[in-house]
Amino acid sequence: MTYVILDDNKKSELMVKANEIRESIIEMLVVAKSGHTAGPLGMADIFTLLYFHVLNQNPGSPYDKDRDRLVLSNGHICPVYYATLAHAGYFPVKELSTLRKFGSRLQGHPHRDFLPILETSSGPLGSGLSQAVGMALGLKMDKNPARVFCLMSDGEQECGATWEAGMLAGKEKLNNLIGIIDRNYIQIDGFTEDVMPLESLSDKWKAWNWHVIEVDGHNFEDINDAIEEAKTIFDRPVMIIAHTIPGKGVKEFERDYRWHGKPPTEEEGKMALKELRSLGGKITGYHND
Repeated sequence: MTYVILDDNKKSELMVKANEIRESIIEMLVVAKSGHTAGPLGMADIFTLLYFHVLNQNPGSPYDKDRDRLVLSNGHICPVYYATLAHAGYFPVKELSTLRKFGSRLQGHPHRDFLPILETSSGPLGSGLSQAVGMALGLKMDKNPARVFCLMSDGEQECGATWEAGMLAGKEKLNNLIGIIDRNYIQIDGFTEDVMPLESLSDKWKAWNWHVIEVDGHNFEDINDAIEEAKTIFDRPVMIIAHTIPGKGVKEFERDYRWHGKPPTEEEGKMALKELRSLGGKITGYHND
């Protein structure tokens, strides 16, 4: 099996692209005047790595039977999903300005009938892993080598349906399934450990026969190494717990749960864009050094 490394040039390209995606997130939220800010900014690095380095997908043939599938369970962070898809060539970047508009293809939660690359419609938290498990089982039945990536929030680890799906995936040894949890420690009502403590989250997934890897969700090499390690696991599914900073890239938003479900005002948007553009794509690492 070939190990896909990240050289310095590729890492630099990914940093710049992730910053562009963050700028698009702010711009579309300001225009929409509604939507989620913290999660999308925090997941920009992971989405950038997936769509510009990892996934076996092609904008020109979104229904290719051998494509890797991506299931976004926490559909409320769709601004980062839409922005990444647009920058990757799935639809025009200018369409991002229609976020949450009546009749737009870019609704507040993804709707699979509107964009051909969307594998599922998502909104109710806790449903995505069940859908991903079904896809992974189907691919195995068809002897298709494609992988299923399921992105989830940490808040939805409080949902019983997530655990049922996790148990089934472990039982069936779905080594073609890679889960990624956005471990940012916030949800709409506050901090996860105050609302419903999740730790030890790693031990919980190991108990259901998952191979667990914890990573810095803003370090491209860290994330890439975890995905490459996941490809070597042949007897169980893999869960990557990605520690991220909600609101990453805009210090005024970072780690503040109040930004979970609100958009920036026009003035806040100008401030955020100025800060992002001053960084020139140099955003990496879990700690703000």
